Amino acid sequence: MSLLMMKLLLLFVLIYMIIPYVITRILGIGVAIRGRTGRQIALTFDDGPHPLYTPRLLDLLKRKGIKATFFVLGSKAEQHPELTRRIYMEGHQIGIHNYTHLPNWLMSPRRIREKHVHRTADIVERITGERPTFYRPPWGILNVGDLFTLRKTYRIMLWSVMGRDWGKERKSKPLKERILSQLEPGSIILLHDSGDTWGAVPDAPGRMIASLEEVLEDVRVQGYKCVRADELLENAHGARSELSDGLPVG
Repeated sequence: MSLLMMKLLLLFVLIYMIIPYVITRILGIGVAIRGRTGRQIALTFDDGPHPLYTPRLLDLLKRKGIKATFFVLGSKAEQHPELTRRIYMEGHQIGIHNYTHLPNWLMSPRRIREKHVHRTADIVERITGERPTFYRPPWGILNVGDLFTLRKTYRIMLWSVMGRDWGKERKSKPLKERILSQLEPGSIILLHDSGDTWGAVPDAPGRMIASLEEVLEDVRVQGYKCVRADELLENAHGARSELSDGLPVG
């Protein structure tokens, strides 16, 4: 490869991948990473629905009277329409997490928009009758085209608290401690109700659900209320206008 080709490749990587990462993940511009409202927080769950773990999670949330947000993969929603419908019927918000768990860096903006985001939105709408308007890319990775195309139609939501619940059990710091140590008003918490994506441990969601019950009790004692992500942003003063203007929420 010639020096010129290497320079062009590095420039492409910088513009297509690195700059959007800095803008969204580090600066929080053009995406929602937290709310600004009272003592409210949002639980969000990625990668499902899963036929074993999602029903257990829904049972827990129902028992606790909590509403959450599920960023589903279109392929799994398609495979499990009754479970997807149950999520919706029990009052939870459904968002989009691509059709399959592929990183946006490896695809063109057009392919992401048509084959993943719009496709998943169509699937969810056919199942529930309501079209999702929130989007979270796998691994929170966006390319430069996503910032100009997807934000015209969808709210892009990342997170402010990462549970790191997808791997093997950590002896140094349990899930409960990892979440509570980062918690603050307006937090958006990232968890997973499926463990069959690349890099995840298949039974990790089971441990997450067991720990989450303890987390929810501590959250309640601390005076926090768990709400859907759309409710968290709707209640935040000026959140809607800030998102449309491309400014960070939080």
